[in-house]
Formats: sequence, structure tokens, C-alpha cells
Amino acid sequence: MVQFSERMVPEVVQVFWAAIQRGEFITDAAAEVGTYRVRGARWLRAEGGVRPRRGRDLKGRCLTFAEREEIALARAGGESMRAIARRRECRRNRVSVAERISHAHENSQQD
Repeated sequence: MVQFSERMVPEVVQVFWAAIQRGEFITDAAAEVGTYRVRGARWLRAEGGVRPRRGRDLKGRCLTFAEREEIALARAGGESMRAIARRRECRRNRVSVAERISHAHENSQQD
């Protein structure tokens, strides 16, 4: 069994690292994410003082915590991994097609 750690949640830990990067003290950066100074110091020590690459504006490459929850709920409901992946892929492609269409429309208006 894997023990849950907030270090796995980019929405929490990356806010902490962004505050550290801005020059905030550990106490203030930890308070910003709703934790205490000792935990912030542990995160800092665990990464050797270097902001972890994972979760740092890697759009589309890593699942968010909300996406992981959605997948877990679908699996608990009996949905297959293939069906979940197909639905996610369709949703992702639908957005990118819409973006391409709007971009093409903007370019045609400029000509």
C-alpha cells in the first residue's frame, strides 16, 4: 500500500515552490499552502533545495490530482482503462481541433 503524501500533489507543492522562488521565507511559503514550516522545510530538504521538475507547467504531460480522482472513480464504477483513455483522448482532441479552427479563422481574417 502506497502512503499518501502531499508531495505528490502538484497543486499543493508547486504553489509552495513558487513562493520559495519569489523569495518568500519557508514559514510564509508553507502558510500559503496551508501547512506548517517544518513540513515546508522537509519538502525543501527532500529535493535538495531544487524545485522539482515534475508538475512545473508541463501542460498535458502529467495528470492533475482532479484527473487522477476522475480515473479512480471511473475504475471503481467498473469502467475499463481503455474506455477511460478513449474518453480522455476524445476530450483532448476536441479542444485542440477547436483551437486550430479558431486560429485558422483568425489568420484568414488578417489576409
